[in-house]
Amino acid sequence: MPKLLNQYQDLLLEAGCDEAGRGCYAGPVFAAAVILPKDFYHPMLNDSKQLTEKQREALVPIIKEAAIAWAVAKQTAKEIDASNILKAAIKCMHLSLDQLKPNAKFIAVDGNRFYTYKKIPHQTIIKGDGQYANIAAASILAKTARDSWMQKLHKKYPQYGWDKNKGYGTAAHRAAIAQYGLCFEHRKSFKILPAQLSLL
Repeated sequence: MPKLLNQYQDLLLEAGCDEAGRGCYAGPVFAAAVILPKDFYHPMLNDSKQLTEKQREALVPIIKEAAIAWAVAKQTAKEIDASNILKAAIKCMHLSLDQLKPNAKFIAVDGNRFYTYKKIPHQTIIKGDGQYANIAAASILAKTARDSWMQKLHKKYPQYGWDKNKGYGTAAHRAAIAQYGLCFEHRKSFKILPAQLSLL
């Protein structure tokens, strides 16, 4: 596993940002912002999608303890439907940045879309969570927070199997939707149902 670079630039206090759950059919989208010390290193740290659930969970307390600042935020399915998933995901990142103390002076963002935050310079980086430690750390905090949330929602709506699919559109989840219909936690703006069922 190649060693990640700690941050995108070295002059300003930098936060890494990432989101989790953008492509899901159900549940909130989560985002995290993390400011790491410049000398932070952990051999297991990587893009959350490249790690097992056990590895991600093991890294959470390590990241939180080592970080200069960290924060997690979410937008609900209802809030996603009220705007759109891109705006909701970016708002989530802004909400997580709001919570940082000290405040970031530069923002490194996973992906290719971001709205300027409080006139603070930023850089979008495609697959940044596999290149920079602070973005990787944010991806892990966002992913684990969202997975935990979906486990709780699973107890309320066990028919959809969210303990396993976490709200993604797996075959089992789609089959459950066909059988039980959509619930409050589904994103109605996602055109999940076939057109002939949407009038029910």
